Amino acid sequence: MAVKDRDRFSTATRIRLLGEQTAARVYRSQTKRQARRSRLTGRAALLALVLCSLIVALAYPIRQYVAQRAEIADLQEQQRQARERVEQLRDAKARWQDDAYAEQQIRKRLHYVMPGETGYVVIDPDAAKQSRTDTGGADRPWYSNVWDGVDKADASDS
Repeated sequence: MAVKDRDRFSTATRIRLLGEQTAARVYRSQTKRQARRSRLTGRAALLALVLCSLIVALAYPIRQYVAQRAEIADLQEQQRQARERVEQLRDAKARWQDDAYAEQQIRKRLHYVMPGETGYVVIDPDAAKQSRTDTGGADRPWYSNVWDGVDKADASDS
């Protein structure tokens, strides 16, 4: 037992124990540091930077592409409407080529009558009353009417 106690107090034994304790502390601190260490490595940061750069670089062209596609769709819709209008005008032109249709429209719109017929025009009594009430300018002096005309002309320019 004396040999064992002597080893316990020897310098070599104390240095060896001290070294083992220090190594254990270093090992524990390294494992804690590795556990706390971020998972973002240099490569991952570079990859994130490249991806962000690509997104920023491609954002404007993609927005332009989407805007142009929308404009193309609008123009195609306008073209379709124009084609429909052309077809309607062609149909109207073909109808006007027919003498019976032209005669019918002339009689209806211009109030023409054939020889021997008697033409009648029916006036709506409400419309006649309306037109009589609009003649309020006759009650005023002439210069008021002129001045109102100047005001109306001036208001239509702006």
